[in-house]
Amino acid sequence: MKTLLLVDDEPMMLDLLSLYLSPIGYHCIKKESAREAINYLETHPVDLILLDIMMPEMNGLDACEKIRQTWDTPIIMLTAMSDKTDVVKGLNNGADDYISKPFDEDVLIARIEAVLRRQKNETGKISYRGLFLDQNSYELLYNGVEILLTPKEFAMMSLFLTNQNKVFTREHLITSIWGYEVSTEDRTIDSHVRNLREKLRKAGFPADNHLLTVWGVGYKWAGKGTL
Repeated sequence: MKTLLLVDDEPMMLDLLSLYLSPIGYHCIKKESAREAINYLETHPVDLILLDIMMPEMNGLDACEKIRQTWDTPIIMLTAMSDKTDVVKGLNNGADDYISKPFDEDVLIARIEAVLRRQKNETGKISYRGLFLDQNSYELLYNGVEILLTPKEFAMMSLFLTNQNKVFTREHLITSIWGYEVSTEDRTIDSHVRNLREKLRKAGFPADNHLLTVWGVGYKWAGKGTL
């Protein structure tokens, strides 16, 4: 289970973030000030920090800079401000991403997962039971033989392999792969999953044991260890 450190001086915002994130498997630690968050980091490892900018005493931009002096934990800045200067300053201070309030729940989750994927697999290479996926060359191999995928199929395969055993709704897959501004129907996701399964089967990989349909919800990759 991934641990997220939520930092915001508004308790209601902390509760809202936890309400979004806890049900999908994230362990949320809530802190109402940057100093409390930094003190927590001194003795507790976390996987990602959601850090608000507008806070009293120490704002999020200064906190981000201070955190980066000691830790390389991924940071996503949260703010009600939309000024580009603040975006640039946050990124220059070491933030990995930036999202403005109010935000869409699916967009926030997709951004978190994207940052965690980059952190988890900096080499861009994933191995799983004879499958070898290279995110840099956009290649998928099974037992050394290439499986030709479309860009969307490759993005879907990469998402599944880097988030094994996590259930993705169709809406979430649309947001993660097509983007939240693109209008795409649920049946498009079903078609891509069907095509991906078929290509894996033809290559000899037991796709039906791993790329599973979760009826009434969406899809998941059933991971059973890596080789």
